Amino acid sequence: MIEVRPFAGLGGANHGWLNAKHHFSFANYYDPRRMSWGALRVWNDDEIAAGTGFPPHPHADMEIITYVREGAITHEDSLGNKGRTEAGDVQVMSAGTGIRHAEYNAEPELTRIFQIWIEPTRRGEKPSWGSRPFPKGERAGQFVVLASGFDGDGDALPIRAEARVVAATLKAGQSAGYPLGATRRGYLVPAQGEIEVNGVRANARDGVAIADTETVTITALSDTEIVLVDAA
Repeated sequence: MIEVRPFAGLGGANHGWLNAKHHFSFANYYDPRRMSWGALRVWNDDEIAAGTGFPPHPHADMEIITYVREGAITHEDSLGNKGRTEAGDVQVMSAGTGIRHAEYNAEPELTRIFQIWIEPTRRGEKPSWGSRPFPKGERAGQFVVLASGFDGDGDALPIRAEARVVAATLKAGQSAGYPLGATRRGYLVPAQGEIEVNGVRANARDGVAIADTETVTITALSDTEIVLVDAA
């Protein structure tokens, strides 16, 4: 099963400093048909104006992955962590028993991010935060694991969920496969470019919900950058 959810049909709101689109019910956007996709609870497509951002606010028992598409995001939290994550790189916050954090666009230009929330399978643990670079050249023509709750996923940022966040960059005409497994659920968004997912077309920033599919094959119709969540 492959269902395309066009970008134009997503929920969201433009707050001036923040132009947010929601793939799933979030804040004032509610759609009982789109509450989650397996353990994937939130996928927000956020554009944050220069010099603005989210003031300190709390989270608990959620794995929050931020993929920076353009610009950079600056993080500060109640544990004393501070960091700046640039385009193409990833940060992960395991909210655990509770954490307060702020995220700001301290850059002179617009920042664009995907923020992804995954329900944890382990709760009640200490909160944590981490980030790391993922050079796009390393994922040229293939998927690499950005964040994972599985052993053996190398340098991927750890999350407390039976899930993976993977990404690939493809030139027009290239294809890459991902072994999802028929019992798993996938959700995929091309940050840019047009693609086919097992022959089904999707455009930039569309959501593609996948289930009952052993292997996912993505073919780039134009140069593209893809992020995919593999969750139970």
